[in-house]
Amino acid sequence: MPEMNRRVFLAVTASGAAARALPPLAAKPAGKRILTLVYDKSLGMMRAVDRLVN
Repeated sequence: MPEMNRRVFLAVTASGAAARALPPLAAKPAGKRILTLVYDKSLGMMRAVDRLVN
């Protein structure tokens, strides 16, 4: 696995946000999305967790 640094984290976060923004254009999801930031000890940094709640 490549080294996880700030630049990689920002790139992954941006691509995740783009992936979340595109599907609603095609079809509206039935539930509500909740984005939560959690501290990941293995990475040593915060990461985003996206959940779908009905």
